[in-house]
Amino acid sequence: MSFVNVLDRYEDFDFEAHRNDLTIDKIDTVLAKERISDTDFLSLLYPVAAHRLEQMAKKAESIAKRHFGRVVTLFTPMYISNFCENTCAYCSFARQRTIVRRQLSFEEIREETRHISESGIRHILVLTGGSRVKASLSYLSESLRIIKERFPSVGIEIYALNEEEYRLLINQGVDGLTIFQETYNEPAYHSFHRGGPKDDFHFRLEAPDRACRQGMRTVSIGALLGLAKTEEDAFFSGLHAQYLQRTYPRTEVSVSFPRIRPLVGDFVPPFPVSDERFVQVIAAMRIFLASAGITISTRESRQLRQRPAPFWCYENVRGCVDGRRRTF
Repeated sequence: MSFVNVLDRYEDFDFEAHRNDLTIDKIDTVLAKERISDTDFLSLLYPVAAHRLEQMAKKAESIAKRHFGRVVTLFTPMYISNFCENTCAYCSFARQRTIVRRQLSFEEIREETRHISESGIRHILVLTGGSRVKASLSYLSESLRIIKERFPSVGIEIYALNEEEYRLLINQGVDGLTIFQETYNEPAYHSFHRGGPKDDFHFRLEAPDRACRQGMRTVSIGALLGLAKTEEDAFFSGLHAQYLQRTYPRTEVSVSFPRIRPLVGDFVPPFPVSDERFVQVIAAMRIFLASAGITISTRESRQLRQRPAPFWCYENVRGCVDGRRRTF
């Protein structure tokens, strides 16, 4: 079994009918429950639930405090390569973009990790573009060996790997995987990924399973909000995280909430996500998944990250210490 089986169960689900059947009273009934069902979670993602956003935020905050206290874990991403073989319509790193391409040397990686570690950060996320030629497994292995010298926790956000490759990197010291499905709407997925290895919807969808089976300690998944209907992508992100928690109880599962931001090119998100909608999605996710981590990037404003309630527990710190920012 994989998450594909869960997706298949909703192939004929009438999302529009569910939306049209919702009322404020039904939202109140959901919020009064100690535990909510899959369809209750979906109800909290629709615009009608925004009328109860304050109550949702308070409930989400209470749940977060009960499970995590006031702990926030900080980590910083480090891009070591931006070469890419994919043609993702929404991405500045896509191979059709005219940008400066760089790949850090091992000495540059050593220097960068020194600066980051001196800031007190102990968790790092290593990122590359989707190029197996440039960011090969041998390059990644040596890079991770260097990075592991200074950081007790090293995660990766790279192209999807097979199971043996995940085992290799875990043996190299990797303990976390971040991989976004981008959108769980398969037709939309293929429309945004025409050409390149990322076009394989199911291979990417099952990447967390392959990593978990090899003993990955933490896995973070999510959808890129803005590519498809917000409530549906958020719904399947939550179901995916729930599936991973139940199937691999030894793995810590988190959900991330990236939104499409300005990029190189003229791509306009078909389903833009407002700040209010963004907060609603996060609150609903916390109510649905009490024990999952929630990751918020500091690409989001400080004002938004502190309002209306601290119902996340991981924070992604973009950039390095002493004002420097790694750009390619």
